[in-house]
Amino acid sequence: AALALDNGLARTPPMGWLHWERFLCGTDCAADPRRCVSEQLFMEMADRMAAEGWRDAGYEFICIDDCWMAPTRDKLGRLQADPKRFPGGIRKLADYVHSKGLKLGIYSDVGNKTCAGFPGSYDHYDLDAQTFASWGVDLLKFDGCNSDSLELLAEGYRRMSLALNKTGRSIVYSCEWPFYLRPVQQPNYTEIKQYCNHWRNFYDVYDSWSSIKSILDWTALHQDSIVKIAGPGGWNDPDMAMIGNFGLSWDQSVTQMAMWAIMAAPLFMSNDLRHISPEAKCLLQNKEVIAINQDPLGKQGYQLVKDKNFQLWERPLSGRAYAVAVLNHQEIGGPQKFTLSLTFLGNGLACNPACSVRQVLPASRDWGVYSWISSLSVEVNPTGTVLLKV
Repeated sequence: AALALDNGLARTPPMGWLHWERFLCGTDCAADPRRCVSEQLFMEMADRMAAEGWRDAGYEFICIDDCWMAPTRDKLGRLQADPKRFPGGIRKLADYVHSKGLKLGIYSDVGNKTCAGFPGSYDHYDLDAQTFASWGVDLLKFDGCNSDSLELLAEGYRRMSLALNKTGRSIVYSCEWPFYLRPVQQPNYTEIKQYCNHWRNFYDVYDSWSSIKSILDWTALHQDSIVKIAGPGGWNDPDMAMIGNFGLSWDQSVTQMAMWAIMAAPLFMSNDLRHISPEAKCLLQNKEVIAINQDPLGKQGYQLVKDKNFQLWERPLSGRAYAVAVLNHQEIGGPQKFTLSLTFLGNGLACNPACSVRQVLPASRDWGVYSWISSLSVEVNPTGTVLLKV
């Protein structure tokens, strides 16, 4: 472990903005300059993050995903940015992002090619790590496409971790390692946490309720193997926040924000900060929800109950507090009531002998003080969530 990643990084789940879901692999800047993966896009997002409260709320990374590269490496074998879309190169972009008090993330792949077909890092791990460090990169998202075998995949993830460490620069390491292993074998999360700061387990998120629901269902189904490994230095990554896009209703946006806080998830938005509604902005910048997501105890939450209409989740927090989420997964009808006994929370310890209850989402309000034997009745909209702090 001493040779692997410095897990002094990512003491709490990283927060930022990532281009992929909203901007995909847009490379035609002439046809659509505002949706093109380019230097201009990331500079404009950095401007918004610094000026409009995102940085102050905790969102510190601006992350480039796939499709930033030129189709070939340079004469010295180094990765290079597409010269038309990134005329100043990545170093200049990193300097600009740093000047705004933010950090820059970049993307590469463990295999011969990235998922979109650009040059991958296979057999170039040390060189690519040194290149990223020389540019001033602060985070690497390392994908798992186009690796010839699971052995090469695992070796590549280990080698890139060691290569990043050798640069002497603090670079957060975001892995897709377990996702590519899972169809064939159970990931060794103890080993993965030695090498990675956060890791994807499941499919890419889409801008839809069915996608959010499938991620939550998968997480609950596998919680016995993944919840216990999460903590300071290493986090399960359920993928990006879709809030502020097109596919989620307001209640579903509240559910994603609440549940990503419960799951101690890295909080990377993929949206257009130049065109985001005041409501979506307010939700994503909600200080109380972010405080739960970033709680220093670093324990991931878990599902306690699932019945016909409801899911009940809890997350232990510092100061003997708990975050509690009540999700109405019914997609028909109107608001429904769910009643829970406070003796049920925290193995009976959350409210013993008494506790204060505060609603955080969908709106913030105090519910007062309750005794250990009290019950709470919560009304929740279809596909919505009520998030409480007990």
